Amino acid sequence: MDIFDKIKSTKGALGQYSNVADGYFMFPKLEGEIAPRMKFRGKTVLAWSLNNYLGLANQPDVRKTDAEAAAEYGLAYPMGARMMSGQTSMHEKFEQMAAEFTGKESAYLLNYGYQGMISIIDSLIDRHDVIVYDSEAHACIMDGLRLHIGKRFVYPHNDIESCEKQLQRATKLVEQSGGGILVITEGVFGMAGDLGKLDKIAALKKKYKFRFLVDDAHGFGTMGKTGAGTGEHFGVQDQIDIYFATFAKSMAGIGGFVAGPREVITYLRFNLRSQIYAKSLPMAMTVGAIKRLEIIKAHPEYREKLWTVVRALQKGLREAGLDLGKTESPVTPVFMKCPLGQVTQMIYDLRENHGIFCSVVIYPVVPRDTVMLRLIPTAAHTLDDVEYTIKIFKEIKKKLDNNEYPNEMADFKQ
Repeated sequence: MDIFDKIKSTKGALGQYSNVADGYFMFPKLEGEIAPRMKFRGKTVLAWSLNNYLGLANQPDVRKTDAEAAAEYGLAYPMGARMMSGQTSMHEKFEQMAAEFTGKESAYLLNYGYQGMISIIDSLIDRHDVIVYDSEAHACIMDGLRLHIGKRFVYPHNDIESCEKQLQRATKLVEQSGGGILVITEGVFGMAGDLGKLDKIAALKKKYKFRFLVDDAHGFGTMGKTGAGTGEHFGVQDQIDIYFATFAKSMAGIGGFVAGPREVITYLRFNLRSQIYAKSLPMAMTVGAIKRLEIIKAHPEYREKLWTVVRALQKGLREAGLDLGKTESPVTPVFMKCPLGQVTQMIYDLRENHGIFCSVVIYPVVPRDTVMLRLIPTAAHTLDDVEYTIKIFKEIKKKLDNNEYPNEMADFKQ
């Protein structure tokens, strides 16, 4: 079969919805300044879909730093990859700050988070090593796993008993192969908002020999006493061997970093293919990352405001009888049972009649006839925003319970 013919016939897991969802469910355009209120198809909506946890995207000092750095350096400098011609003192300054903030010996700045994680996994292990990982790990972890030609064992999401069984299997294998074991999980699972059981996994180190890699994209800046992440929240930051975070959430930017023992980070600097063969993070973004980290360290009130909004929103939604799953983080999923046709009608009602915009997650990410409305509270939201949202969610729940939404696809193309 011709490759293009195959594409036309299969479309992919999510592509099957493209004819009805493109531009509304998927690839919607939110326009205007990044804020709780933005424009969607010409109408102002209350946006709950931006990972701008601390509200730094439009924080005045951040915007000023970004603008000044762009004016001074442009968006091209430094040219080339870090190893060849893209190294600067500002890149090194951020790395020192990130290492100190997360309690690690060393850190390395990454030009992208997703590709960075893929390369970290690829670089750390060889065919003799075994990976043990959570079944709901992020796509970047899964893509990294696909590069591993050795053994890998998955355990059901947050099932520590199963995790230990996989460690037992892995231990027997590496005793024969001479390899090592890498356990991978997330600090905050970005879809459902529950936390990886970092404390319980760390405790397994007393019985098994393995290294521990944590993707804390949603935990960095939001979790822990100082915002240093989910490891700090559980009091096991020192037990995390490789700590990874991105800038796309709390830092409201592009890029990421990996932190750990100095010798290991030095090894990664010389072996991360996604960094060796890719352009260095532009100076404007690097300087901006420094400013953002300075603000996170110096202004805990942003994180406190975030959690005030989170607690009010989640408490109100739960009291209204809505299912928020097991979230323990700012990520606020609302699970509802309804067929796809009713989902589209409900979302149309929510956005067009009530002016609320949140992300919509459907099968195959969640089971059939289930929808997850994913809300992301931020420090920029107000308690009035929360009160209004709870009121509207009560209304749409009542309509669903009374079967008031027709089970037919809403017309998004008008």
